[in-house]
Amino acid sequence: MVFWNHHIRLLPHRKHIRLRTFSLLLSSCRFFTTLKKISYAENVETVEEISKLLNHNSWSILMGSSDIIKKLNPEVIQAVLHHNQFSDPIRLLGFFNWSHSQLGIHHNLLSYSVLAVLLCNSSCFPLANGVIERLIETRPPSYMVFDSVVSCVREYNRRDCSSVIFDIVINAYKKMGLLKEAADLFLCVKDGDFCPSLVCCNSLLSDLLKKSMMGVFWRVYDKMLEVNLGPDIYTYTNLISGLCKEGKVEQGKMVIVEMEEKGISPNLVTYNVLINGLCRTSALDEALELKRSMAEKGLTPDSYTYSILVDGFCKNRRAWEAKLLLVEMMGKGLKPNHITYTSLIDGFMKQGDVAEALEIKDEMTACGIKLNFVTYAALISGVCRIGDMDKGKGLLFEMIRLGLSPSSQIYSYLIEGYCRENKMEAAYELLAEMKNMNLSPTAFTFNAIINALCHVRNVQCAYKVLQEMTFCGIKPSVVTYTTLIKGYIHGGNLGEAMRIFEEMKEKGIPPDVFCYNSLVMGLCKGGRMGEARSYFDEMLERGLKPDAYTYGALIHGYCKDREMKIASRYLEEMSRCGIKPNDIVYTAFIDGHCKEGNIDEAMLSFEDMLKQKVLPDLLAYSVLIHSLAKNGKMQEAAQAFIELRAKCLVPDVYTYSSLISGYSKQGDMTKALELLEEMRREGVHPNIVTYNSLINGLCKSGEIERAHELFCETTARGLAPNSVTYATIIDGYSKCGNLVEAFRLFDDMQLKGIPCDSFVYNSVIDGCSRKGDLDKALSLFQEMLHKGIASTHTFNTLIDGFCKSNKSAEALKLLQDMLDLNIAPTNVTYTILIDHHCKLGMMEEAEDLFLEMQNRDLKPTTVTYASLLNGHNKTDIQTKQLNFLRPWFNLNGFPAALS
Repeated sequence: MVFWNHHIRLLPHRKHIRLRTFSLLLSSCRFFTTLKKISYAENVETVEEISKLLNHNSWSILMGSSDIIKKLNPEVIQAVLHHNQFSDPIRLLGFFNWSHSQLGIHHNLLSYSVLAVLLCNSSCFPLANGVIERLIETRPPSYMVFDSVVSCVREYNRRDCSSVIFDIVINAYKKMGLLKEAADLFLCVKDGDFCPSLVCCNSLLSDLLKKSMMGVFWRVYDKMLEVNLGPDIYTYTNLISGLCKEGKVEQGKMVIVEMEEKGISPNLVTYNVLINGLCRTSALDEALELKRSMAEKGLTPDSYTYSILVDGFCKNRRAWEAKLLLVEMMGKGLKPNHITYTSLIDGFMKQGDVAEALEIKDEMTACGIKLNFVTYAALISGVCRIGDMDKGKGLLFEMIRLGLSPSSQIYSYLIEGYCRENKMEAAYELLAEMKNMNLSPTAFTFNAIINALCHVRNVQCAYKVLQEMTFCGIKPSVVTYTTLIKGYIHGGNLGEAMRIFEEMKEKGIPPDVFCYNSLVMGLCKGGRMGEARSYFDEMLERGLKPDAYTYGALIHGYCKDREMKIASRYLEEMSRCGIKPNDIVYTAFIDGHCKEGNIDEAMLSFEDMLKQKVLPDLLAYSVLIHSLAKNGKMQEAAQAFIELRAKCLVPDVYTYSSLISGYSKQGDMTKALELLEEMRREGVHPNIVTYNSLINGLCKSGEIERAHELFCETTARGLAPNSVTYATIIDGYSKCGNLVEAFRLFDDMQLKGIPCDSFVYNSVIDGCSRKGDLDKALSLFQEMLHKGIASTHTFNTLIDGFCKSNKSAEALKLLQDMLDLNIAPTNVTYTILIDHHCKLGMMEEAEDLFLEMQNRDLKPTTVTYASLLNGHNKTDIQTKQLNFLRPWFNLNGFPAALS
């Protein structure tokens, strides 16, 4: 924290002025300025001399003819303002401006703040606003501005105008386009501190919404509640708008209820905001119901209400219902405007109903509403989208006849349409027509062609258009090349993308950050991190500053490759450059550490994310929950899930499935099934992965009938069981001995074209072996051999089945078959055979197998030794026989005498 004197204290019982030194940390410039101490005598004389001169109307002339200029510095000016705080603030402003022109440097932060407060004391609010704007132009950190203004308000405020001065500061930030800084300043407010007015805060919320700065919006709203500022109807309306913007319409509806409980009646604007939110989330019927309920509140829907609904229905391909709303609107005496009609035209066009769209156009004209550029753009765009290029060109001619001049955008729609139809000749004719209309084709026009071609993956043709563009004397811009580079990247042709990039540089077109980002992101996505890093270094050499997307791509790429140390270095570099990592970057780190199995590091990344005030999104929580559940840390996973819900994030199917999988693996099917029910209540539809986890857990818990119910439920809910689903349920039935159902599912699986893998075959072979049906098991085994999917586990299962049926010869033959097929036996294979021979008293054969096992460098297990020990007659243990068992005796700590 940086400390400084809030003001210069002039001690009344002395004639001296004491100036304390203070420091300001300018983080954007990274330098530290220490103001000089001013000698006592010099300050007294200078301040008093200036103060006397300020009493004259011609003070500036008097000062200009004296040696005052030589004595001026920021500290003296601040002292003069303090000393003359009860004087005319407009004259002080004049002196402030005059001294700036003489010094040629910025005043210090406190001087600006003192003067602004003094001007507010005299109701000179526009002048105070000008001073604050000049202060902001010096770009001090918001928290320093806040502390400075607070200290000056405490010292100099004479008319209780504290909220006014803070309103001025916040509004000045907003006017200068510094919304985040405006919010940051407000966030410095503490309970009991001075703070802006409710009107100012509501305006700030509204502006943050317009810029979609939702994270900042919620922090400002929370701070308003913290300092007991509001809420009023405007705050609530902003709140509903914010919730709707994030798709949380249900919560927006609850705000209406809360308003009514507090005696605040929602107005027409409030309802329109909520209706708009419902339309955006496709809850159109509910939006209609809300419109109907307005009448009960004494509110009448206006033209804007209907326009929202018409637009919402059209965007959801319910244009006919939108038309009925238009009829209702007109029946109530409300006149639709060109926006309402254009929405309808666009809606019918998107549904492919060109005839109806054209009828709406005629109706619009009949009502005396002239078609404008936007309407024609919707019409031409619509007919071009469905490939009716003749109609599109006809509309273009009509537009020209009516005296409307088509722009490059209109021509671009037509050109794009021809490109989609692969009618490049017609596209070129339009280029010629543009020239005849005295519309010079621009880079934008050609970019439309190139973009359309790249969109349909016809990049080679797009490159030819680029050459044609150059031939026409139009120099391609970096945007043109970036579009082409992206086209090659999306087509998976990274080599050609890099070639085009080099061509661009050779032609003297310097790539910008966006162009480099396209290439870096494409290379990172393709796993070519070395080349991505080279282009990153080239960016730096060219003096370009990588942004969050550049660093994010590299970090995500290295995290994906599990190169966490390199990713961490880029994160550190990103922070040093003043670029704040976003939730995507942190999520990449969390995911990378989780895939490495380093849960502790993943948790540290998550905690760091919170410390940096980066709000985790659903993906960040889901990745963390998935990893915790996968590693059996269900308590921590459950806690993360609770935090997710507390932050008003809505868990999706991936989040729920991760938890369900974790509980199922632990055998806690009660919690797993409770989560399934919760999913359904919340409107989250389980997918096949969810069902697979539940079926697996139930099978392992012996609840095969419940597992079968869920298996049948998948089809009933429109989900297609996959190979994992079948494998899991077949394995469950095989283990519980119900081979009839297992084979029914096995056959059903093959009929549906789902390939049976080794796991499925092994499951039914194991079931057959348990039942003693070795012929069927062998038949399945032969199928596996034919498909080339027989594994060591398959042989072990079959060998175990033959051993349990006392068919030693067949079991030993299978061992030989394994060796002939180059399928390596394991210690499990030999232990099964050794145990079988020991039980039959065939110790010599068992010992031979034991020696063969050791010759293959397979380590005997405790079960192996135990089988041999049990096989020998305790009263007839020979030294030779004990030699086989000596390692086991030593390993398990038996007395030396015995071993």
